[in-house]
Amino acid sequence: MRAAARRLRKRLGRRGALLTLKGVMAAGYGSGQVVQPTGDRQGLTLLLKLAPLDVWGWAWITAGAIAVTCAWLPQRRDWPGFLAVWLIATPWALAYLASWWPLGESPRGWVIALIFGAFGAVCLVAIGWDEPSARQEGPRET
Repeated sequence: MRAAARRLRKRLGRRGALLTLKGVMAAGYGSGQVVQPTGDRQGLTLLLKLAPLDVWGWAWITAGAIAVTCAWLPQRRDWPGFLAVWLIATPWALAYLASWWPLGESPRGWVIALIFGAFGAVCLVAIGWDEPSARQEGPRET
């Protein structure tokens, strides 16, 4: 059992692990918007002018599915997963930022914009990371 887990961890790598986590979070967030949409739509005005909340929910789910699928691809071929998460998080960050300033409809919009912005920006940072070689990682405890 341990050997199988070790092989999976090695195959997935750090980039894949990050993509898996980001993908699961994105799909979970999107599912929440489809199944039980947020009651507080303050800050979402601009997004809701473009599409209903369930469409945005499905976009989050799709981005999450792309990320989880790409997590299993070799390094440098997994970039669509990082891009998908960044592309769905960015409009949410910008909409909440605009709801705070200049629209002034959400006094805490900057906080939510920061959270969504950071969620997506991590992918832009990680997309350039290389997997460490076995030599760099050093010995592991078993």
